[in-house]
Amino acid sequence: MIKTVLVVCIGNICRSPMAQGLLSQALPEGDVVSAGLGALAGQAADPNAVDLLSHRGVDISDHRARQLSHVMVRRADLILVMNNAQRQEIQRLHPATTGRVFRLGELGKFDVPDPYRQPRPAFENALQLIQRGVEAWVPRIRALG
Repeated sequence: MIKTVLVVCIGNICRSPMAQGLLSQALPEGDVVSAGLGALAGQAADPNAVDLLSHRGVDISDHRARQLSHVMVRRADLILVMNNAQRQEIQRLHPATTGRVFRLGELGKFDVPDPYRQPRPAFENALQLIQRGVEAWVPRIRALG
């Protein structure tokens, strides 16, 4: 049963907040949280991420970056990351997560590149990939919820 989804990237200000916002919108009954492996703790989501999601009716303006913690990992039924290196790092730090950590693009066999400190088109590309990943995962999460 999947009740809590944890989305992880590096800084928790670009990709994972966008994914958290889209997943929360698609799964209003679920608990979707995000964190970073090297979070820029306390920082707001990147203005490009906030703006792009606002055009989709999703408000992430209150988001503040959080460092991934043992508590978050233990609570999560499903952990979604942006690439295999992040999956491997989480599994190395938290061996009990094996079988619960997948790439957001796992089903489509793609990674979501980091748009941090890049121009807006990089954020648009990342958001398109995140949307694809969300659309692939939501039916599966609902089926297991």
